[in-house]
Amino acid sequence: MSGDEHHTLGALLVRLEAQERQIAAQAEAAHEQIAHFTALLDGLAQAAEHIAITRKTLLNLPDEVPPVATTPTAVVPEGPAYQQILAVFAEADVPLRARNVCEAMDLPLAPNNINNIRTKLKRLTRHAILTEIEPGQFTTTQPLPSGEPTATPLTPGKRLNQT
Repeated sequence: MSGDEHHTLGALLVRLEAQERQIAAQAEAAHEQIAHFTALLDGLAQAAEHIAITRKTLLNLPDEVPPVATTPTAVVPEGPAYQQILAVFAEADVPLRARNVCEAMDLPLAPNNINNIRTKLKRLTRHAILTEIEPGQFTTTQPLPSGEPTATPLTPGKRLNQT
């Protein structure tokens, strides 16, 4: 081998080594891109699976619309006194106190009568028939229950049946 051939062979080996490094770098970059695209592909596949599950769940939902909750009808406690109290509130256009109800029912304004009426007003409040808008001041919560027997109009001299 002559010097020229050796020199040419050396240059060739250097160029081959450079090409080898360049190809190795490109291969490494290609592996990184493959890893990136594999992760992207896995994420897209998982998102598609979630959408498919959601679609399946939605398609399996019943077609029926759930019934709308209705306001329960208030149950009036039994007894003629409650019917008479409700008759007073049906005619009233302003909130009333126990004293006002006693007057409308033509009851003597004795503390015992006022306290009995107040107790009944509180009970009607617990049944959501009346609302206590201020302490001791009552008004109807909603239109009075239909279908309930109403007391006959109160006339002077007619007394409340104490029940």
